[in-house]
Parts: sequence; C-alpha cells; structure tokens
Amino acid sequence: MAKGRPRWCTPQRAGSAYCSRRSQSAAGRRSTVPFRPEEKAELAKAAGLDEAIRYTDVDFAEEVERLTEGRGVDVVYDSVGKDTFDKSMTCLRPRGYLVLFGQSSGAVPPVDPQRLNRGGSLYLTRPSLGHYAADAEEIAWRAGDLFSWIEAGELDVRIGETHALDDAGTAHERLTGRKTTGKVLLIP
Repeated sequence: MAKGRPRWCTPQRAGSAYCSRRSQSAAGRRSTVPFRPEEKAELAKAAGLDEAIRYTDVDFAEEVERLTEGRGVDVVYDSVGKDTFDKSMTCLRPRGYLVLFGQSSGAVPPVDPQRLNRGGSLYLTRPSLGHYAADAEEIAWRAGDLFSWIEAGELDVRIGETHALDDAGTAHERLTGRKTTGKVLLIP
C-alpha cells in the first residue's frame, strides 16, 4: 500500500486497532476504525487513530465513502465478521483487500466469487494464526519482531485487567461478553 493511502479496520477489541495503528503509523498510513462501545473508541483515538466511528450508530460504509471522497480504502481488517462483512466489502477501492481475521458476531456466509469481480477485482483472505506460525523458526521470528517493537517503544502493551487463576471463569465471561480492553492476564 502506498504511504498515506487510507486503510480501514473493524476490530471488536481496542487492542486489535491499537496494535494495527502502531504498525500503520510507522508506514505513514491513515487509520479509520469503527467501534461498538464508546470507551473502546476513546482508547483507540488516544492511541493515535485518525477516525473512530461507532458502527452501531452510524453507517460506517457511508462514513468511509465520505472520508475517502468516494475512493474507498486499500484494505479492511475485519474481526467482527457477519455483522460488518458486507459493508466492509463496499468500503474497498478497486483491487482492495478484505482481511477477515475473526468472527465475533458470527461466521460470514459463503461468498459468490463474482461479488469480488463486481466490486472491482477485490481480494478476500481469511488468515489463521496456525498458517503464520507453522514451525518453531517462524514462531521465533514473529515473536522476535513483536518483542523488538515493544523494546523499542514502537508497541505499547496495555494490560486492561488481571484476575486470579481461580477466577478464570470471570475473565472468560468478560472476554466473550466483549467487556474488556487491553490484555487480560491470569495470575497463578
């Protein structure tokens, strides 16, 4: 993607946007993120996002069209899934990329490949961590990158909550209920 070109992210967790923004900012790219809970939008804006849109109150596809003056964005990172997929696809410019990396609202139904053609020769991918951490060497390489970014101050790790290991059930309920921000740690 060209420096300064708009990109789009629809994470269900502020952490996805936070990490994504740090890497995009380093590359000189703009970030616009729709959020459901307002407090997560505020955290993302504090992390340097250019725009934060509450997608339950505003049609985010219309907002993207407005913000990009009708050009669309290079890439959408969508971790919500079923509830945002269709609009995420309409946000793309011709030859844009839709990276579906989660499904917090449910699985996306099957997609007719002609839809990608009609949208402007779009790309769709559904990556899985297992394919990007296939062996010990690749895991070490990716973990090394991550920890070097933390050490250099290029990535802040925000710990949102800690729970006693005996309280793992509460932590799980809060995570699945989308009530957390930042990392959730279990302490033995």
